[in-house]
Amino acid sequence: MPTPFGTPMRNHFPFPSSSTNINNGSFGSYPTCIHEALAKYHHQTNAEPDIFIRYKLPTLIDRSRDAVAALINARSVDDLVLVPNVTTGVNTILWNLRFAKGDKIVYLGTTYGACEKIIDFVTESSSSESSGDVEAVRVDIQYPISKTAILQNFENAISQPGVRIALFDTISSLPAFRLPCEEMVALCKQYNVLSLVDGAHGIGCIPLDMQQLDADFFVSNLHKWLFTPRSCAALHIPARNQHLIRSSLPTSHGYVPMDKPGKPKIYNPLPPTDKPAFAQLFEFVGTMDYAPYLCVPDALQYRKQVCGGEDAIMQYCINLAQQGGERVAEILGTEVIGEKWQRECPMAMVRLSVDVSGKSEKQSKAMGAWIEKEGADNHGFFAPVILHNGYLLVRLSAQVYLTLQDFEKVGRALVTLCERAQLIADI
Repeated sequence: MPTPFGTPMRNHFPFPSSSTNINNGSFGSYPTCIHEALAKYHHQTNAEPDIFIRYKLPTLIDRSRDAVAALINARSVDDLVLVPNVTTGVNTILWNLRFAKGDKIVYLGTTYGACEKIIDFVTESSSSESSGDVEAVRVDIQYPISKTAILQNFENAISQPGVRIALFDTISSLPAFRLPCEEMVALCKQYNVLSLVDGAHGIGCIPLDMQQLDADFFVSNLHKWLFTPRSCAALHIPARNQHLIRSSLPTSHGYVPMDKPGKPKIYNPLPPTDKPAFAQLFEFVGTMDYAPYLCVPDALQYRKQVCGGEDAIMQYCINLAQQGGERVAEILGTEVIGEKWQRECPMAMVRLSVDVSGKSEKQSKAMGAWIEKEGADNHGFFAPVILHNGYLLVRLSAQVYLTLQDFEKVGRALVTLCERAQLIADI
């Protein structure tokens, strides 16, 4: 019998009674029973390190890959591997691509900061006086904005000569909004541009179908919204593009160097396997904690048996984010940002009741940082605050253990925090 969402579900999680975890979007959360599964795998690893890592781990990783592949309707489990997080996945893809003089990488202005820095580093490292520049092309996105405008701005960017790959999200991080990623993938195909979808807020968050989406590269965290422990993510690459990915990050035993006359084959201490090269590449990427990867089937079983399944979880969280966002905006006397379709996700962006007009960018961001820290230190919650298009916005994440009353409690605290932040800033 499923556990009702809200207060009864909170008992399944390890949160102290003094806190309200309204920022699931940053690092995710998982119930106590999944922590117990994690401890079980840690114990098995430590009890028999060689036997477990060499002989049992590959089978257990394949079990998790099978589960994720079925969940997102991948054409084949051989198209999917596990990596620690989306940042690692994006790094892996961009570092494996070989860029040429005049190539361009397109990305949105709302791209997650770490991923934007990957693009900067790749373009800097791929450019020289002899080879010419590899250019990063930024598509400015300022909310409120319509789907038509987003797609037009994106098409204008990827239709330029030399665009090799475009990076965009299922749901952007800050500000948190659904993006028309299906239409953006289609545009990439139209202009012969590789599509790289950042699904950090994807699996467990919104319905996904890899065969229908058919992106060239897709990577999604599992530890954010699927109740798996940190850190765990899925990297999906269709067979047509797997030849582009020659190395994991870091390079490890799965890498197959090009043949060089007279050079002996490099010794691999791991047991032989007949798995496809793509799966071998990511199966063992150095000694690390693989236990979070192994918890995927446990998390999916919990979501089905205790929560009532994926659809029930997504519907509750999306509805709560929409209703909770509206209620917090009402308490603050402000508004929820975003069109209805952009808000079809378990996060809400609410304008804070502080006036930053006349303030510098540095002053405005300092006000936001103060609200974040004060909320965490003295009000029992953390919610990220950003400066966007002249306003301070707060991101509020819904999850199955939260209720509308939790949003109201945070909203009342934000009223106090905004009043104090305004007084401090105006002194």
